[in-house]
Amino acid sequence: MKLMCSENRLIRLSFAFALSVCVFALGADAQSKKSISSKKAVTKKNEKQAKDARKDSRKEKTTARDTKKDTRKSKAAEKEKASAGRKDSKKDDKRDKATAKDKSRDKDSKKKPDAKKLAELRRAEAERRRQAEERRQAALAEQRRREQAAREARERKLAFERGLRTETAENIQNDNTEGEDLTVRRAAVNALGSRAGTVVVMEAKTGKLLTVVNQDWAIKQGFKPCSTIKLVTGVAGINEQIINEEGGIGSSSSGMKLDYALAKSNNGYFQRVGSNFGNAKMIEYSKKLGLGEPTGINAEGETAGKLPYGNGNARIYSHGDDFEVTPLQLAVMVSALTNGGKKVVPQFQRSRVERASYRAKSSAGVDLPRNSVEGVLPGMAGAAEYGTAARGVDASMGVAGKTGSCIGRGSWVGLFASVAPIEDPKYAVVVITRGQSERGKYAAAIAGRVYDSLRSRISRNPDSVWAKRTMKRPPPVEIQVARGDDEDEDDDAAAISGTEKGDLPAIVVGAAREAAPPQPAVKKVIQKTAQSRPVFAPVVIEYDRSGAEKKRPRIVKN
Repeated sequence: MKLMCSENRLIRLSFAFALSVCVFALGADAQSKKSISSKKAVTKKNEKQAKDARKDSRKEKTTARDTKKDTRKSKAAEKEKASAGRKDSKKDDKRDKATAKDKSRDKDSKKKPDAKKLAELRRAEAERRRQAEERRQAALAEQRRREQAAREARERKLAFERGLRTETAENIQNDNTEGEDLTVRRAAVNALGSRAGTVVVMEAKTGKLLTVVNQDWAIKQGFKPCSTIKLVTGVAGINEQIINEEGGIGSSSSGMKLDYALAKSNNGYFQRVGSNFGNAKMIEYSKKLGLGEPTGINAEGETAGKLPYGNGNARIYSHGDDFEVTPLQLAVMVSALTNGGKKVVPQFQRSRVERASYRAKSSAGVDLPRNSVEGVLPGMAGAAEYGTAARGVDASMGVAGKTGSCIGRGSWVGLFASVAPIEDPKYAVVVITRGQSERGKYAAAIAGRVYDSLRSRISRNPDSVWAKRTMKRPPPVEIQVARGDDEDEDDDAAAISGTEKGDLPAIVVGAAREAAPPQPAVKKVIQKTAQSRPVFAPVVIEYDRSGAEKKRPRIVKN
C-alpha cells in the first residue's frame, strides 16, 4: 500500500515538473519573440529619427539660404527705396523750384501787368473772329448765289422750251394752208404733237408740196444739218475715189464700209473721208446737192442757208459745223439722190389755176455721175432697216433716210431727211425738231407716222431692174448690231446739261413694237439674205430703150 502511494506521488510530481517545463519553454519563447519585435521597433525608430534628423538639417540649410536671400533682397529693396526717395526728393525739389518760379512770375505779372500786350491780344482775337465770320458769311452768300443761278438756269431752260413750243404753235396757226393736202397736213401736225419743229412733205419727183407745217421755220430759218451732212461727204468721197467700190476708205478692203457707216451714222468714218478731200471740195459738193442756195420756192423770205467757208475742222464732214440748211433744201437733196441727180423746185399750189396747170419744175442737175449719187442709197435704206432710224419707221415701206442729232442755237436739234419708196421715190419727208430732249431718232419717229398715213398711196417694186442695180445690199455676213448703238450724237453734248426730263413732252417711237419697256443693249447677229425682202404684188415694167444711155424704168401697176 505504501509502495503504491509513492508511485502515485512520483507520477504527480513528474507531471507537475513536465508542466512547469512546458510553461517555462513557452514563456521563454514569447520573451524571445518580444525581444525580437522590440529590437525591430527600436531599429525602425532609430532609422526614422535619422531620416528626420537629415530632413531637419536640410531644412535648416534651406532656411539659412532663404534667410541670406531675404537679407540680400531686403538690402536691395532698401537701397532702391533709398534711391527712389532721393529721386523723388530731387523731383519734389525741382517741382518746388518750378512752382516757386511760377509763383514768382505770377506775382510779378500781378504786380506788373502789361496793358499794351493785353490790348494787342484782345485786338488780334477780335480780328480773328471778325475774319472767320466774314468767311462764313461769304460762303453762305456764295452757296445762295449758286442755288439762285441754278434755279435761274432751270427757269431759263424751261422758258426756252416753252418759247420754242409756243412759237411753233403760233406759226402753225399762221400757216397758209391754201392748196395743201389737208389729210396729209393733219397727219403731219398730229405726228409733231407738242414738240417744237417743222415737217415738210413733198412729192419727190415733181417738187409739189403736199404740206409744210410751221412754214416760218421751214422757209425762213436755217438749222445745223448735224449728221445729215454725211450724205454730202459720202457722195463726194465716192466721186473723189476716196471711198472704193467695196465701201472702204482708200485701197483698204477691210474695216467699216460706207453702207454700215451711214446706217449707224459713224462719225469717225466720215471725218477720215472728208479730211482726204478738204473744205473746198466739201463746199463744192454741198452746192451741187442744193445746200447753201435758195431752192426757188414760190414763197417769200426764203433763206439761202450757210456754208462752212474757211473751216478746216473735221467735224464739218460729220456734224455739219458752220452749215445752216433749211428743211426744203434737205428735201431737194434727198430727192436728187433718188432721182438720179435731178433737182426739183419745191412749189405750193395756192390757187385753182396753179393746181389745174401745175407742172413740175427742175433746176440744174447735180452734175455728178449717177453711181456717185446713188452710192449712198443702200446706207440710207440701212438706217431704216437696222440703223439709227430702225425704231421710228417701217422699213417694209421702202423708207430710206438719214438721221441727225447735234447741238445748235442753244438746244439739241433732231433731223430726219428721207424718201419712200427707195426704188421708185414718191414722197420726201423731212422733219426738224428743237429742244433739250430732241434727237434724230425722235424726228424719224415723227416721219414714220407721216409715212403710215401715206401707206395706201405707196406701192413698191423692189424687184425692178433699176432697184436691183441700185440697191447694193450688204453681203450675207454677220453684222454685230446692238440696240442703242447710235453714234449719231454730238461730241459736245456736255455743253447742254441739267435737262429737266419731267418737263419735256413724251413721244412713243414707232408703232406698237415700241410699247414694250426698253430692253437692255444686247448684241444680236443679223443675217442679211435675199429672203429678207418683202413680197409685193406683181408689176409690169416698161423700158424706154431709146438713146444710147439706159434711162430709168417706168413702173406701171397691173
